[in-house]
Amino acid sequence: MCIRDSNLGRNGYSTITAPGNSPHAITVGCMKTMETYPRNDDLIASYSSRGPTYIDLTLKPDVVAPGNLVVSLLDPGSTLEAQFPANVMPPSYYTASGTGPAMYFQLSGTSMSTPVVAGAAAVMLQQNPNLSPDTVKARLMQTATKDFPPMSSTTQNGVTYTDTYDIFTVGAGYIEVNAALASTAVAQNSAESPSVLYSPLLALMNVTPASGTIWGSNAVWGTNAVWGTSVLLSGTNAVWGLSLIHI
Repeated sequence: MCIRDSNLGRNGYSTITAPGNSPHAITVGCMKTMETYPRNDDLIASYSSRGPTYIDLTLKPDVVAPGNLVVSLLDPGSTLEAQFPANVMPPSYYTASGTGPAMYFQLSGTSMSTPVVAGAAAVMLQQNPNLSPDTVKARLMQTATKDFPPMSSTTQNGVTYTDTYDIFTVGAGYIEVNAALASTAVAQNSAESPSVLYSPLLALMNVTPASGTIWGSNAVWGTNAVWGTSVLLSGTNAVWGLSLIHI
């Protein structure tokens, strides 16, 4: 389920379900690269599901990564190829002559963002095979960049979708592989994602890390900070910022 198809009336929030609701997994949201190399113009994809997770209210996603209009290998004769022939990349995309067999396919979605993070984790483990899963997750989250615009919008088929870059949209931030590889932080406890408690009476949300985790003390904020223009609750000094991550 995504923000473009939220039958819960929550504008895409609380639409993350299994298996992304696991507090031990690294759950990934989708960014649009805008088909440019620089990262400073990248935007969240309006179809990227938001947290907290449905029913169990776990703080997700953990990070975001590129996943829109991603070109990957084609599986010739597959159902995807048959159903979406327009997504098959022409030979001119990868050969100077413009001829040859079809080899590549273009897709968009969080299912394309997730392999980016899996690849980053694989490189981290190649560099240091002794890293624990908790350390891998913590390093990816701690080093993620948090330089987002307050909001962005996109229009398709006459409908405009507006996105805010709050903690339930971008998590700890935009994955930065080089920074993760350079990190020397070691998780001494679990890196499971915290839970969220909402008080309708006070219009406040509490981030409540489980005991024995590496995340810091409880953070509390009102609906204006979550749904408004604040970025990650005042940037790097807020939840998932360096001052509240204890490793």
